[in-house]
Amino acid sequence: MGTSLFAKEILESLVKNNYNIISAYTQPDKPLGRKKELNASEVKRFCEEKNIPLKQPANFTEKEIDELRNLHPDIILVAAYGKILPQKILSLPKFGAVNVHPSLLPELRGPSPIQCAILQGKTETGITIMLMDAGMDSGDILAQEKMPISLSDTSESLLQKASEQSSGLLLKTLPLWIANEIIPKKQDASKATFCKIINKEDGKINWHTDSAENIFNKFRAFYPWPGIFCFWNNTRLKLAQISVQKNSFKENPELTSGTVSKINGNIGVKAAEGIIILEKIQPEGKKEMKINAFANGYPQFIGSVLK
Repeated sequence: MGTSLFAKEILESLVKNNYNIISAYTQPDKPLGRKKELNASEVKRFCEEKNIPLKQPANFTEKEIDELRNLHPDIILVAAYGKILPQKILSLPKFGAVNVHPSLLPELRGPSPIQCAILQGKTETGITIMLMDAGMDSGDILAQEKMPISLSDTSESLLQKASEQSSGLLLKTLPLWIANEIIPKKQDASKATFCKIINKEDGKINWHTDSAENIFNKFRAFYPWPGIFCFWNNTRLKLAQISVQKNSFKENPELTSGTVSKINGNIGVKAAEGIIILEKIQPEGKKEMKINAFANGYPQFIGSVLK
């Protein structure tokens, strides 16, 4: 049971290692873009390619639960499915419902652990294989591995690393669990932290309260989606590529946060602390462009204050 690219990579590793996938479950196709065309999940596309039986229930009705029961699954594996499973489903398989979660639980429970780890400036996160219970990522732990986060990692690159490491850990854990060689370990609920669903507006920059380091972490966490943005003359600007300079504007400490200035041949913006160097931006309704090309076309940009 899964929906995202993370889930698809794990499913693919199971298929390659000759696990008998009697059925896959993924979320219903969702409308995307201005034309609201239905878009199939990564898991659905993979299942169609490999002729794996697939179901896309909007909700788990009694009929859906009965159909799953009649499949007699030995184990249910869940990865980034995006749906809460009722207890009736969790208790069906002999070896339980096992979830693959890309954090070191009980840290970062919830739907966006990869983004949140980067947002918090962590240099390390991890993978947890756990038994599912009725709570949010609160089940007993079967296995864990740490995973480093580099300063160059974005949510895209870290998710790819997590997919590969999760697949490997799951393939090592499943035979041991089925052979009754693992004693599940309870989570310490007092150490639990939580992350939320990411939406487009989370990418809004506040130049007065966000430090340059925080803005750069936000850029990494929200790449490629939803991206980070601010406003210039009521035009929404997506910051498509940036870097960080931690020292402040010593030559003018009273400069307002959000002010655009030339700094050592670069174009930077004063944050609450430190400087963000702009490299590429994308004005709303236009193509992405290098910052120098934009500033040449709009000379009034230098010296303006971004909101």
